[in-house]
Amino acid sequence: MVRITAIDSITGMTKRMNHRNLLVATVVALATNVALTAHADEDKYRARETTLDLFGSGSVGQETINHITDERVRDDLRIGAGAGLNYFVTRNLGFGGEAYSENTGHSFLDNASASLIGRFPLGQTGFAPYVYGGGGRQFDPTLLNFLHAGGGLEYRFTQKLGIFLDGRYVFTDETENHGLGRVGLRFAF
Repeated sequence: MVRITAIDSITGMTKRMNHRNLLVATVVALATNVALTAHADEDKYRARETTLDLFGSGSVGQETINHITDERVRDDLRIGAGAGLNYFVTRNLGFGGEAYSENTGHSFLDNASASLIGRFPLGQTGFAPYVYGGGGRQFDPTLLNFLHAGGGLEYRFTQKLGIFLDGRYVFTDETENHGLGRVGLRFAF
């Protein structure tokens, strides 16, 4: 009889501990759900927003674009790095400037440009496709003016941090046109 009482006591204590653990787990799950829901409802793209872009770039010439093969891309690809600053007047319309270099052997800065940007956030998913167009100046290896047009996709992890991938076609006034792709981090302020 003493033995049955001890087992009953342990069983009752185990049930109480299970209920307490279940209660703690439920409270933690509800708190996490509230935090995630609040974060999901946060508008990741805002008007009067400034963003800083840090990116890597790759460009290929017109001949490679027209007759794309692995070998042509390997032979023609020019890798670079750059930074940009954008300001969005509204949630969807902004303008930006950027500078990048593909060869620091001559000039530190190879290209500088400005763009008008239209972005289209997809609800609260964090994704925002965008289009842009503008013009700029190339300093190295040849001094020339250019126009460009392209599009891309941004994903925001939070209201302040995202990643982006885009591509553009560059129309030059003196040399072969070319394509440029970028991938990078975007910091919003």
